Amino acid sequence: MKPVLAITRRLPDAVEKRARESYDLRMQDGDDPLSRDQILDLCKDANAALVSVGDPIDAAFFAALPQKVGIVATFSVGTDHIDLAAAKANGFVIGNTPGVLTDATADIAWLLILGAARRASEGEAEVRNATWSSWRPTHMMGTQVTGKKLGIIGMGRIGQAVAKRARGFDMEVHYFNRRQLPEDQEFGATYHPSIDDLLPHCDFLSLHCPSTPETRGMVNRNFIARLPDGAIIVNTARGDIVNDKDLIAALKSGKLTAAGLDVFAGEPNIEPTYRDLPNTFLLPHLGSATVETRNAMGFRALDNIDAFIAGKEVPFRV
Repeated sequence: MKPVLAITRRLPDAVEKRARESYDLRMQDGDDPLSRDQILDLCKDANAALVSVGDPIDAAFFAALPQKVGIVATFSVGTDHIDLAAAKANGFVIGNTPGVLTDATADIAWLLILGAARRASEGEAEVRNATWSSWRPTHMMGTQVTGKKLGIIGMGRIGQAVAKRARGFDMEVHYFNRRQLPEDQEFGATYHPSIDDLLPHCDFLSLHCPSTPETRGMVNRNFIARLPDGAIIVNTARGDIVNDKDLIAALKSGKLTAAGLDVFAGEPNIEPTYRDLPNTFLLPHLGSATVETRNAMGFRALDNIDAFIAGKEVPFRV
C-alpha cells in the first residue's frame, strides 16, 4: 500500500501527477482555504502533510495532529504560517522549498519598481476604459528608474538577484543585511550597517526581509520620514512588514511618489484604501507564480516528504 499524503490546496498538474505516483492522496475537491479542523480531518490517516501559505498550522494544529503524520512540508520558503516551536515540541519535522523561487520573485520586484515608477496601473486603466484622449507632452509623466539609487533591505538570494538586475539600469545600489556579504555576492552594492544609515540613499526601496517580531510594522511613519522625498517603496517580502496606515498617509501626502505591492497584511482582505490610490501598483501575491517555479516548489516539497518516508535525511528541513 502507498503511504497516505494529505494536501491542503490544489497544486500544479505536474506536481499532483508525481504525488499520485508515490502516494495515496487526501485532497479537497475544490481549492478554497481550509480551516484548522478541515486540515486535521484530511490528515487523520495520513503519513505526511503538504500545506501552503495561509494554512493555520499553529500550536493547536500540532497538539491535535496524529503522530503518524511525521512531516509537514510547506509549499513555500517562508514559514510564518507555521508554529515551528510547537512543531518541534510535538515531534514533527518541517520542510520548506528554498532556492527555487529567487528569479521569479526578483522579476516581480522589478515589475513593481517599473510599474510603480511609470504609473502603469493608471496608464493601463486609461487604455482599457477608453479614457485616453491623445498623446500630450505632460501626460502621465512618471519617475525615471535608470541611474537612480536603489536600496535593498534583506540581501539574501532574492535581494541579490534584484541587485544584479539593477546593474542593467545603471543604478547605484545600497543595502542593509544582518551581515555584510562577500564582495562577489554584493554585485557592486554598498553595505550599510543599519537601516537608518541606508534609508537616505533610497530613491527606490525594495523589501526582502522575513517577517519577525523585529520587522513587523517596520515600515512606519518614522521609517518613511528618513527616506528622500518622492521615494518609491516596493514589497515582495511579507505584508505585515508594512504599517498600512502610515504607508497610505505617505502616499496621499506626496512624501512617497508611489508604492508597488505584491504582498499585504491579512491578504486577500487587504486595506481597501490601497485600491483607491492612483499611485499604487498592486499584484495578488504573484512573486513565485510561474509554471517553472511553482512546479519546482512542489517537487522540492515532495523531495522532503519522499526522504522522510524513506527514513533519509530531509534535504530542506527547517
